[in-house]
Amino acid sequence: MTIHPQNSITSVDPVKLDRLAEVAIKVGLRLQPGQDLLLTAPVAALPLVRRIAEHAYKAGAGLVTPLLADEEITLTRFRSGPDLSFDRAPVWLYEGMGKAFSANTARLAVVGDNPMLLSGEDPDKVARANKAKSIAYQPALEKIAGFDINWNIIAYPGASWARQVFPDDEESVAIAKLAEAIFAASRVDGDDPISAWAAHNEALHRRTEWLNGERFQALHFSGPGTDLTIGLADGHQWQGGASTAKNGILCNPNIPTEEVFTTPHALRVEGHVVSTKPLSYQGTLIDGIAVRFEAGRIVEAKAARGEEVLNKVLDTDEGARRLGEVALVPHSSPISKSGILYFNTLFDENASCHIALGQCYSKCLVDGDKLTPEQIAAQGGNKSLIHIDWMIGSNTIDIDGVRVDGSRVPVFRQGEWV
Repeated sequence: MTIHPQNSITSVDPVKLDRLAEVAIKVGLRLQPGQDLLLTAPVAALPLVRRIAEHAYKAGAGLVTPLLADEEITLTRFRSGPDLSFDRAPVWLYEGMGKAFSANTARLAVVGDNPMLLSGEDPDKVARANKAKSIAYQPALEKIAGFDINWNIIAYPGASWARQVFPDDEESVAIAKLAEAIFAASRVDGDDPISAWAAHNEALHRRTEWLNGERFQALHFSGPGTDLTIGLADGHQWQGGASTAKNGILCNPNIPTEEVFTTPHALRVEGHVVSTKPLSYQGTLIDGIAVRFEAGRIVEAKAARGEEVLNKVLDTDEGARRLGEVALVPHSSPISKSGILYFNTLFDENASCHIALGQCYSKCLVDGDKLTPEQIAAQGGNKSLIHIDWMIGSNTIDIDGVRVDGSRVPVFRQGEWV
């Protein structure tokens, strides 16, 4: 699997790429003068990484530290590494990242690798490596999940990813198509992306204000194959678009984003639900997911494809079978309208209403920044090593908000806001 970075460079509009870097710093992170930045990215994304560094330093960054990953090196581990390698992870690195975040370093992740990179590798080794990384990553993940610092994820059209999304096109054409799709979804295809993001954030905030005013006890999803009641955590609050981290910085963690989301109650989910789009997880495409919940826990899980991997994920820990997030996205979202399956959750989750297995976000609880882990758990917040979003929305799904007295309010009809 050879990557041709030159094709990537020549197929990507440099003006829009520069706008994306600027949006990452000024909208995604709102990087503050003197603040350090830790940046992770695939080697293929170097053209974007360099522009990000430039905009970061122009914004007054103290120090930009990039950490780069390479697909070929990753594959070499699985094909040549000893068996003991797959139960190891760089604990020292993630402890260092945790310390950096404790010192108010901002976090930026660029995604762009082939999401199916490990699809041909031993699934047991992949599962072991993922679990070892999840455990080791906890010192850093706690700061991200707790929203201690301003963080952001954006995307770059890597060649191997582009070939996966557009397999029938020449590589340069595939890269160009993926680049334009990323730019449109990230709202940098216009002349003033900063203003475009301000308007989009305002629209998302109007949705969250309405939901927070309603104080629903639960959401009921109904449609083909789905009859699911998701109880909401005590003291939950809806979030969407820009929000304020514990360090006081207003940022947009995900670019793109079309969702408003909150924390379910880990013990109050009942019924059954089917996926409406495939889930690409660590090199495996999991499709046709069908699960049944009792008292918040998945007690039955099937998949038309990738069922073995799905069950390994669910066995990660106790919290892996419970929900950490529920998110509302209209079927008419720009990413849904594109008709593209990105094989990447950053994009695919913004095409559809979705739920997430695993870890909750404390910021989705009122005064979540002041709550202890024990208090979060008492209010229904879930804890897990994983956080995996999968899509359950479509133009056939209806959603009702359920009040404390049992009365219902229409929220979505046929996949759209009422």
